[in-house]
Amino acid sequence: MNVGFIGLGIMGSRMAANLQKAGHNLVVYNRTAEKANDLVANGATLAGSPEEVGRQCRVVFTMLATPESVEEAALGQHGFLKELPGNSLWIDASTVNPSFSLRMAQAATKMGHRFLDAPVSGSLKPAEMGQLVFLVGGEANDVEEVRPLLDTMGKAVLHIGGHGQGSSMKMVNNMLFGQIMAAFSEALRLGTSLGITEEMLCQTLLNGPGGAPFLKLKENKLLTRDFSPEFPLEWMHKDLHLAGLTAYEQGIALPTLATVKELFAQAKQAGLAQEDFSAVYQFVNPK
Repeated sequence: MNVGFIGLGIMGSRMAANLQKAGHNLVVYNRTAEKANDLVANGATLAGSPEEVGRQCRVVFTMLATPESVEEAALGQHGFLKELPGNSLWIDASTVNPSFSLRMAQAATKMGHRFLDAPVSGSLKPAEMGQLVFLVGGEANDVEEVRPLLDTMGKAVLHIGGHGQGSSMKMVNNMLFGQIMAAFSEALRLGTSLGITEEMLCQTLLNGPGGAPFLKLKENKLLTRDFSPEFPLEWMHKDLHLAGLTAYEQGIALPTLATVKELFAQAKQAGLAQEDFSAVYQFVNPK
């Protein structure tokens, strides 16, 4: 069986590589075709458009940066949905807002296909090692059908609920990560202004009750100022924006989110968009 994979960025390229290592025949597409070179060299078929992927597959993964790029790949002029054989399964691993996932589920169903929103928890290294956590929304039978593929790319598959619930959980997850990173950056800023070294602050805070586990993974980036991207800051800003949009749709107020989103926007405008999202510390506490 051919497995389609659309979107070969930091995450998608590594996820697709793990599927390939497990022996699956891949049909891949990426807007920048050169990013598929390694996969093609190892036997993957490079499609010239998303619709070419659809013609050759009954299971298609998308791992794209924005809702707009997902919609274009699925429903655009050269979208894959119209080309899929009946009752095919589309798994969107992109981080998008829940209302968008619900709309894509409805579009897929209308065209005779099945849909799972299955964003992942984890960044570059977990993707490379096949240690992602899939947060899945959709029908239980569809989750079980695709579980062997998800298990190849991840260490856990959590079926959160119906369509949109996987995207909902990922949104909550990333909102919290962004807020924690911003709060920790400000704590270090205050501490260094009082004469405490960054090393002592990290040693004390990260080993105390206020140290979120993921911050320990960012410690070396903060201390060395090496913000090579594992999860780019511009995508964290996008996720915070989508969380704010969702809060508006739900009629709830999230004032801390609004502040943190603007902090990431300022860091992005300061030239840190392509750096890891922990580079918000560079913006808060420049040397």
